[in-house]
Amino acid sequence: MCAASTTARAATAEQPDSLSRARQLYNEQRYDEAIVTAEKTLQVSPLVADGARLVIGRSYLEKFRQTADGTDLDAGRSALRQVRAAMLPARDQAQLLIGLGEALYLDNAFGPAAEIFSTALGPSTPADLRESVLDWWATSLDRVALGSAADDRAEVYARIVARMDDELARDTSSASAAYWLAAASRGAGDLERAWNAAVAGWVRAPLSAERGAALRTDLDHLMETAIIPERARDMGPDRDRAAADLRKEWEEVKANWK
Repeated sequence: MCAASTTARAATAEQPDSLSRARQLYNEQRYDEAIVTAEKTLQVSPLVADGARLVIGRSYLEKFRQTADGTDLDAGRSALRQVRAAMLPARDQAQLLIGLGEALYLDNAFGPAAEIFSTALGPSTPADLRESVLDWWATSLDRVALGSAADDRAEVYARIVARMDDELARDTSSASAAYWLAAASRGAGDLERAWNAAVAGWVRAPLSAERGAALRTDLDHLMETAIIPERARDMGPDRDRAAADLRKEWEEVKANWK
């Protein structure tokens, strides 16, 4: 354990510019360039080969999301299988877990993916990665719920609600938790909670800094396509009138807190 940790620290210290560049290209969504650059790192810097394979694997997975080409998914999975987790610094170990979960999700193994993402949501998860892991976890369980019987579906969404309550208690700026609290409450059939959570999420969105605008877009879509129509359905026979009243109320919330 100590030897592996020492090696990981050494790898970080001696990280070549090519690996840093590959990571930058990945973050810029230039996946083909990231793969080429990381492959060059493999050839010249064996000490950080595992970090390079991690970039290659995740880049291929992101390519698959764009192309739906199964060879990209296979290549991503193959690269991730070769990564030796013990040789990675803590942050890259978290990235590896995300990659493994993403590979399962993209292969339609939503339940196992959720389990992987859940393990990646530990106390040591870097704050800037936690948002994406939380979203992946909830999205995976959402797909599990959609393929489940009605009774089981409500239970799955209740798990998401409970987790998002905890996440917002520890970080009121979490955009992922704000969105999924509303979405999962709706999925669980609690439309009153879904409405309240969506309004609260809209009001709280500025706390999420650069994620706030995207959160508001997602909440607006959720309200217009799901929460408002479903609440209107339960408010009596005149659904159109009820929906119009709810939309007016929602527009007033947005105007008051824009």
